[in-house]
Amino acid sequence: MNKIMPGQTIGIIGGGQLGRMMALAAKEAGFVIAVLDPGENSPCGQVADIVIRAAFDDRDALKKLAEQSDVITYEFENIDAEALTWLSDIAYLPQGAELIRITQNRRLEKKMLEQALVPIAPYQVIEHEQGIYDIIESFGFPAIVKTITGGYDGKGQVKLNSIEDLQEAQALVKEKGPCVLESFISFDKEISVIVHRNASGETTTLPIAENIHVNHILHESIVPARIEPDVSEVAKKLALQIADEIKLIGTLAVEMFVSLSGEIWVNELAPRPHNSGHYSIEACETSQFHQHIRAICNWPLKSTALLKHAVMVNLLGQHVKPAFDAVSQYPDWSVHFYGKAEAKQNRKMGHITILTDDLEMTLKEMQESRIWKTT
Repeated sequence: MNKIMPGQTIGIIGGGQLGRMMALAAKEAGFVIAVLDPGENSPCGQVADIVIRAAFDDRDALKKLAEQSDVITYEFENIDAEALTWLSDIAYLPQGAELIRITQNRRLEKKMLEQALVPIAPYQVIEHEQGIYDIIESFGFPAIVKTITGGYDGKGQVKLNSIEDLQEAQALVKEKGPCVLESFISFDKEISVIVHRNASGETTTLPIAENIHVNHILHESIVPARIEPDVSEVAKKLALQIADEIKLIGTLAVEMFVSLSGEIWVNELAPRPHNSGHYSIEACETSQFHQHIRAICNWPLKSTALLKHAVMVNLLGQHVKPAFDAVSQYPDWSVHFYGKAEAKQNRKMGHITILTDDLEMTLKEMQESRIWKTT
């Protein structure tokens, strides 16, 4: 099994904030960083040693990245799976291409989750425009139609509360092709379990985060999640079942719904570090980014024990100015900005993490800061 050591080069496909935080963690240990991204002055490119500006499926660029890297990882899942399969033949890509192929296709992802014997919402695949009308009578309301590929932060989906919503869903199928129809799960909380595993089979999980979304975008993560201990144990067990099924190397974020009675349904997967794990930079013995680097380099994994309770809250474009104006009033807040040039509405520009002995008081403090009044 390959072991990548300081001084060697880690290639990262994707130049966004996740790549940036991976790179910063890796550089602490003395690794060289190469990044492939089409953008100019990308967040990861700002801290990388080698920058290759090209499309993610540009095979000449991927070959150049392979020639300069001792190991390659990725920071997002919307990479051409065929190009990644091709890359894995000429470079050391411990995560492989199969995980990307599965997680970027909801039909394949749901089949895999069924094979892993984890609970998921009832679903049907809609192959054509008329299909939504053929299925919905027996399927029932409320439900959600989601594109099979693409879509994030609420994009590419339509909620169905009644017959009146079917026309919008039909238009989505017409535009995007086959979609997945899911039963709408009435849940009390959304949580995420982030799993790390190296090539030697060592596995760890981060403390479970409770996630609150606004307009389908993650707003804040509360750690530890306010759920019963037995629910936490089931959630970890389900995440590890999935990691076993896909033979995980690297990082996997498993998003789940929890009902009032403590039942759990697995919702979605992300084969990379995750927004809901950012709190770990300050709050855990080992952050998700340090652990990801250790996993892909086949180093021993460290403890991810929670050092202190924490709240992580995203800074979107509309929050940047009020955050700049207010941050000097909160010396205990850890502020992260990602180096993006333009603060667009709802664009993730950074995050703030607050370590606390009183979660409820901290949540109140955040609300009183008025930074997120425009969320």
